[in-house]
Amino acid sequence: MVTSAASAVPRLVVAAPSSGSGKTTVATGLMAAFAGRGLAVSPHKVGPDYIDPGYHSLATGRAGRNLDAYLCGPELVGPLFLHGARGCDIAVVEGVMGLYDGAAREGELASTAQVAKLLGAPVVLVVDASSQSRSVAALVHGFVSWDPEVRIGGVILNKVGSDRHEALLREALDSVGVPVLGVLRRVPQVATPSRHLGLVPVAERGAAAVDAVAAMAAQVSDGCDLEALAALARAAGPLPGGAAPWTPGPGPAPSRHPAPSDGTSPPRVAVAGGPAFTFSYAEHTELLAAAGAEVVTFDPLRDEELPEGTAGLVVGGGFPEVYASELSANEPLRKAVAELALSGAPVAAECAGLLYLCRELDGSPMCGVLDASARMTGRLTLGYRDAVAVSDSALAVAGTRMRGHEFHRTVVEPGAGAAPAWGVRAPERRVEGFVERGVHASYLHTHWASEPGVARRFVERCRTS
Repeated sequence: MVTSAASAVPRLVVAAPSSGSGKTTVATGLMAAFAGRGLAVSPHKVGPDYIDPGYHSLATGRAGRNLDAYLCGPELVGPLFLHGARGCDIAVVEGVMGLYDGAAREGELASTAQVAKLLGAPVVLVVDASSQSRSVAALVHGFVSWDPEVRIGGVILNKVGSDRHEALLREALDSVGVPVLGVLRRVPQVATPSRHLGLVPVAERGAAAVDAVAAMAAQVSDGCDLEALAALARAAGPLPGGAAPWTPGPGPAPSRHPAPSDGTSPPRVAVAGGPAFTFSYAEHTELLAAAGAEVVTFDPLRDEELPEGTAGLVVGGGFPEVYASELSANEPLRKAVAELALSGAPVAAECAGLLYLCRELDGSPMCGVLDASARMTGRLTLGYRDAVAVSDSALAVAGTRMRGHEFHRTVVEPGAGAAPAWGVRAPERRVEGFVERGVHASYLHTHWASEPGVARRFVERCRTS
């Protein structure tokens, strides 16, 4: 049973009426500002997004973690939060989309509001005030009164134009009874560049990302009442329902440079990283390690061979389309990946990993593990998916049900092999992905914490293949 002290970590949820209001700037800046005061800050993101947690990690020095009630189920939101927040002084949770927006046609499921209620956390509403004055009161009143179970503890006004504009906004909000905890003006250097799938990841920006996070921290520190925000977080109390921290189970910690395998050592699982493959959930490597694997990261853009003794390979999501020529130019590594897959070793590839295993991507040769080609398109494929494993694989037995998420502007032809990976129910019934030898490759992003047997099965296959 978790102690009340362990479950009472101070916490805030940073939400907004809609996307584009400034949640990421405020949440990341608040994390960095608290960390700058010497606090251990636990960073979290509602939903499946991989990019914002990279900025959160840069701001706090801790792994950014996702809280997704669709992928993992509402029952895991509290435990996963407590797992990430162990030993921390305060936690900041960045919301997704608008406060009450969730999975399509699923009510409040996977919304920021639902996660706030599951965590018993107060919400700070970030409002883009750039084109309104008195109307801000009606907007905030509507969000406060929509769901009485959601506690909006304060408002941060973003993109405020002048002192007079600020005075008008504050006067209007006096009637709502929600305190103004911060006022932010436009600061160009805080803006972070975007492209076809959202913000450019931290791993691709280097020093520019560090500067952007520092600017966010400065803006939040100057414009927000950090003491009042910390007091609001401390008022959260224990999590509802007596949730206990999630655990991946006992096992060795992930390592970047473990000793070479001698046949009796734990199986080595190589995990792709670097700028081209930045999409991963922290819990995946923790689950692999807990299942007995040694986890080694490598960079397909720079490393010309797989880590010595690799027994299994995980290639997650990212932006191989941006780095297609560089990935293609690393011919020694492409051949090593193909040889590993041909040997029957377990290979798990999601989205970007799927593209990397194809014959080609936009005309550039890839690993050639799959008899399929990939190309960029102008169409965005985005949304949650209910899926069932169609074929036995290194990840799951046929019939295993999981929930996933698709997020890409590419297409793979054909979309499924002779033994598909998943049967997907929405938005239309179809099969997709490939199961060949030890390879499981698919567009579907999944969160293994929802089905820990995935990691255990994968590591066991690494031992026996």
